[in-house]
Amino acid sequence: MNTIQNDRLLKVRSAMQELRLDALIVRTEDPHCSEYPAEHWKFREYLSGFNGSAGVLVITHQHIGLWVDSRYYIQAEKQTRDVSLEVFKDGMPGVPSYIDWLTYTLPSDSVCGIDGFTVSYSEYKNIYSKLKEFGIKVDYKLNIINELYVPRTDLPLDEIIEMDYSLGQLTRQEKVEKVRAEMLKLNASHYLLSTLDDIAWLMNLRGTDVEYNPVFYSHVIITPEEEHLYIDPHKLTSVISKRLDEEGIKVSLYDHFEKNVANIPAGSRVVFDPNRMNARVVNALQDGVIKVEAPNIVEQLKAIKTDNEIYNIKSAHIKDGVAMVNFLHWLQNAYLTEELTELSVAAKLLEFRQQQHGFVSESFGAISAFGPNSAMCHYEPTIETNARIEDGFLLLDTGGQYADGTTDITRTVAMGHIADKQACIDYTLVLKGHIALARAIFPEGTRGAQLDTLARMAMWRHQIDYGHGTGHGVGFYLNVHEGPQRIGKRDNNSEIKAGYVTTDEPGIYREGKWGVRIENIMVCEKRGETEFGTFLNFYPITMCPIDKRPIVVDMLTTEEKDWLNDYHKRVWETISPLVSEEVKAWLKSATDAI
Repeated sequence: MNTIQNDRLLKVRSAMQELRLDALIVRTEDPHCSEYPAEHWKFREYLSGFNGSAGVLVITHQHIGLWVDSRYYIQAEKQTRDVSLEVFKDGMPGVPSYIDWLTYTLPSDSVCGIDGFTVSYSEYKNIYSKLKEFGIKVDYKLNIINELYVPRTDLPLDEIIEMDYSLGQLTRQEKVEKVRAEMLKLNASHYLLSTLDDIAWLMNLRGTDVEYNPVFYSHVIITPEEEHLYIDPHKLTSVISKRLDEEGIKVSLYDHFEKNVANIPAGSRVVFDPNRMNARVVNALQDGVIKVEAPNIVEQLKAIKTDNEIYNIKSAHIKDGVAMVNFLHWLQNAYLTEELTELSVAAKLLEFRQQQHGFVSESFGAISAFGPNSAMCHYEPTIETNARIEDGFLLLDTGGQYADGTTDITRTVAMGHIADKQACIDYTLVLKGHIALARAIFPEGTRGAQLDTLARMAMWRHQIDYGHGTGHGVGFYLNVHEGPQRIGKRDNNSEIKAGYVTTDEPGIYREGKWGVRIENIMVCEKRGETEFGTFLNFYPITMCPIDKRPIVVDMLTTEEKDWLNDYHKRVWETISPLVSEEVKAWLKSATDAI
């Protein structure tokens, strides 16, 4: 048994008894509803041992459950095998949500605790209303993390940097005025903003508070007359502090945000996104304040990249393409002469990226997965799981943060001989799905859920599917995951617009055997106008060959072959002048037409 995690869970139950709690919900998020929190907020991981980016831990005095989505079904089972808890595979038939589970696990008059800083206002309302129907109370002011998360890492105090204005982005004041224009439409007196990547974009600042994400812990309040940035002042250099002051941006202490929200006078119209503002802050508003729930204003503005941003993002992808091509050339040769592992190839790829001008860091933890490990779509190798690379599929999902853009690429590489023909069929079906989405031409107003079907159609004909989304937004030297766009089965009512930068990443995963995923980043562009309206299309900006060796060529249509050949021609023309003659010879073969 895992005595460390089990002892921690026992201490939680002891604390629950003292607080007269019958249940405790431990979520993944920090007070900013972040997908990836700093170590300071990784309480769920600390208690359960599961380190995936999403999941909810629910503790009662008799049972403990961990709810995970399809990305983490296999990983959660493995990482919690020796922990006294049950893994619930969210979304599977017959599996209750954690809220429904609580309704029939807890008797009436029970008290369920949750740290209001770690749950969005919309999810809190959902929890509160459903549990109330069964006579179960919710305590959202609970904060026992400090006592139980020992030792707890302090919040980072690293200095932040200012974006290079030569990259052509809008100034802070231009961005703030765009926000105020949207506030005016809502007749808002205050706008609350806590999402870290949105604040980094709005303020043209970047930080290192969250691994891989160039963000910093802060909040913002904007009124028609003032802008307030809530941040630990130690993070600001004297130069940045002076510029903020000259621009009229008032700096307040990070810890004063909730108190200042509580001081907003009655009668004010306060706008916030209920999905991206924590429950503790929203509930601090006075009774007389008019709460205006609206989509995140900054997220909507940030998603549509300017021409200058797209130019720089393409530049970052060319550099990333050079790194990937150099790496793939090395990988093919090293496989014949060296003993390779998941960790060693990930480290080598990082070396090649570090050689590129403007490289800052990886954009997420490298997914380097061989064979059965590649069936876990968000697997990250560790010393304990580090597999030796032999004949089979190596799935590499990696990315880089560059000063001029963020990259995210997945390539599934055939290492040696692929013995099972079904693996090659799966690879080809994924490629067909990838191409179908990349070739899409669609009218304005089309949503991601409508486009998602294109990526799945080929594999559906073989009665195959995958559980994760097909595409997500990508930031401009920001978070590798950003909204509002999403291409997936779940409809979030967000249309795909010109200027969006989005991934295309279908996959197939066979537990215990292999996983296949192919991912490019695409820019959505205006295609043209007809009597039927304005039409859009995608333009891939990832510059790296797709492995042709596992393709069952007879499964591809003429149009699909043409797309792949055209894409490879562009990769060759873009990358070949930037690599050595030896690598160029390899790249020529990798991009030759099929």
